[in-house]
Amino acid sequence: MKPEEYSNIKRGYALIDMDAIRNNVDVMYQSLASGTRMILVIKTDGYGHGSVPIAHMYDQDDRIWGYAVACPEEAYDLRDAGIHKPILILGYTFDYAYEDIVRLDIRPAVFTEEMLDGLAEASRRVGKKAKIHIKVDTGMSRIGIRPDDTGLAFVKKAMSCEGLEIEGIFTHFARADETDKKYAYRQLELFKNFTARIRDELGFDIELKHCSNSAGIMEMPEANMDIVRAGITLYGLWPSDEVDHSRMAFKPVMSLISHIVYVKEVEAGTQISYGGTYIAPDKRLIATVPVGYGDGYPRMLSGKGEVLVKGKRAPICGRVCMDQFMIDVTDIPEVKTGDKVTLIGFDADEHISMEEIGDISGRFNYELACDVGKRIPRVYVSGGDVEDIILDRRSIK
Repeated sequence: MKPEEYSNIKRGYALIDMDAIRNNVDVMYQSLASGTRMILVIKTDGYGHGSVPIAHMYDQDDRIWGYAVACPEEAYDLRDAGIHKPILILGYTFDYAYEDIVRLDIRPAVFTEEMLDGLAEASRRVGKKAKIHIKVDTGMSRIGIRPDDTGLAFVKKAMSCEGLEIEGIFTHFARADETDKKYAYRQLELFKNFTARIRDELGFDIELKHCSNSAGIMEMPEANMDIVRAGITLYGLWPSDEVDHSRMAFKPVMSLISHIVYVKEVEAGTQISYGGTYIAPDKRLIATVPVGYGDGYPRMLSGKGEVLVKGKRAPICGRVCMDQFMIDVTDIPEVKTGDKVTLIGFDADEHISMEEIGDISGRFNYELACDVGKRIPRVYVSGGDVEDIILDRRSIK
């Protein structure tokens, strides 16, 4: 069935194009050297797209080493859903989770001695080795050991901790999405020099080294080591305006769709929405769309944004409400209740992108995708047909 045939999603839904995800993975993988594998970054519920359906699609794919999340709870969701591949926690893991992540074969990023001691003790209690990835701070100044003598001493201690297995070591680029990549290349040099010291001075060549994020995959092939971490580009969105958009043919994965619920003709002077910030200049045809900032649609689009109806742009009139907003459809023929409204995505020859909405609303394309609310169903489509409809992690198809 097609999405429009499901009446229980008419208020609004996020269409997730699984074919676009496949395209984006293929495009990135084709750029990698032989033997380099990918980590799919599916934190924040797959940047709002849904982590579990994406992970299921790639859990048997040898090109994909595993998945990256931000915290243990996101990893638990994947394991509960039957995902088997390795899962890396990119952020800090609190000690309450140590035993569970060891038991479930979830890899933490490690960068303090307290974490080493706690994980070693958890490993002893569980009776299973804890696989860890050491995080190195080469210039992000967020988390991670320093690539110096103190960092080398940390790695030496990690090597000596019974119950710990150092599987990987990684850093994160702070400015790889800029045209001038001197800072990113400096980070790469620091990381390479540090891992060489580990090999030469400690006699240990760590199995998995990884630096590249989405921008690195696109424009820094020298940084694509044993594995790369595909984040925003997995979803067909750009790391920034400064990367070369012609390098890789990504396809946007998420569209945001609603339907008109009311159409009315208003007279000149009629005020629309809170505060009366829009006043009809003459007789106008106004339609109501039942989505608002409570669904993650930016209030800053008030009086500035546009949507697509019948392949034409319709401006937003007045303030976006929590659950509704109004649009001017005067110049679009034969508009009626029930007509589809595209808030993000394609309609005929027109397209409204996450980047466009971000520019107008003063927000970031990453942020917009992550903020599409949980009361908006995710409709997963492959080959144009609906595979599943998920509302707040429940299938409602």
